Amino acid sequence: MKKNIVVPEMGESVSTGVIVDWLKKNGDAVREGDPLFELETDKATVVVPATSGGTIEILAEKDAEVRIGQVVALVDDAAAAMPLSQPAAEKSPVAQPPVPLSPSVRRIVEENRLEPSALPGSGAGGRITKADAQAAAEKQQPQAVAPAAAKTGQTRVKMTLLRKKTAERLVQARLESVHVTTYNEVDMGKVMGIRSHFQEAFEKEHGVKIGYMSFFVKACCKALSSHRELNAQVEGDEIVYNDFCNIGIAISMDRGLIVPVVRNAERLTFAELERAIADLARRGRDKRLLPDELSGGTFSITNGGVFGSLMSTPVPAYPQSAILGMHTIKKRPVAVGDEVVVRPMMYVALTYDHRIVDGKDAIGFLVKVKEFVEDPDTLLLEM
Repeated sequence: MKKNIVVPEMGESVSTGVIVDWLKKNGDAVREGDPLFELETDKATVVVPATSGGTIEILAEKDAEVRIGQVVALVDDAAAAMPLSQPAAEKSPVAQPPVPLSPSVRRIVEENRLEPSALPGSGAGGRITKADAQAAAEKQQPQAVAPAAAKTGQTRVKMTLLRKKTAERLVQARLESVHVTTYNEVDMGKVMGIRSHFQEAFEKEHGVKIGYMSFFVKACCKALSSHRELNAQVEGDEIVYNDFCNIGIAISMDRGLIVPVVRNAERLTFAELERAIADLARRGRDKRLLPDELSGGTFSITNGGVFGSLMSTPVPAYPQSAILGMHTIKKRPVAVGDEVVVRPMMYVALTYDHRIVDGKDAIGFLVKVKEFVEDPDTLLLEM
């Protein structure tokens, strides 16, 4: 009996997708749960598993645009139960007796390191003539190389749905928002000390390592409680203030940028935050995130420091009003009191929508984030 493989539901706002790649070939035997194909939507790329076992018949080609609910393959469970017929053994070619080479032909073959069995023979009985050997030797000679010319070629690659949608949102954000960026720097010494001192015990107790991102998520949640305009968005002629913190964590993938959301981050402990962030990152790399996990964010954080960025100007994910940019940690001389000391410093950037966020509020928010991270005891590591 043949069973349908359909494009699964991917969230309320997703109606179509593109089959990026088939992970099985036509006629392959598959088991229920086996990964079948990669589906790209405008929000995520996910691996779709087989919903039944059997022999697959592919109906939709790679790179085809498909609709939610569309049948893209059939699985024949009866065919899978039947023993596969063995392919007929190919007949081995009958070895031909070698034809002796004349002295002149042998000299050409040896001088040019030719393989006699690969040479066509035009002489009587398939004998290799001197002309045959000379022609083969000439073909083997390297051709004259023309002088290198300036490269003028181009390669055109169609944008992925994910990158296309990201571009549309960024353009929309630029057109409909007024973005301003403010900067500060954070002394990461105490956070680095906590990670170094408690890493082993924390990982043993909670099964996950302490990262830098969780400190900034915690700090942002605390700061957002007193700067609600940074956790809001414009809808028409209204400002919608959110009483919860759904924090988007930007992750760079090979097919584009995704921003999975840690929901109600303000309620989570450090350990719960670390597990949530690690889970989203892992499933993002494995293409197992659902579109609903990439929507509903109220504030975002991006960490260009993992790629070595010292400073950047991040763009908020529309319609959010703000985004925090983390950067690489560098040891720099700084003034502490009346002394100049070397400290591990990170530049941080806050880009915000100036329509609803005033400069003093944005600066005040960033100062609070700086204070919380520099004094992490106030964030209370649960161990």
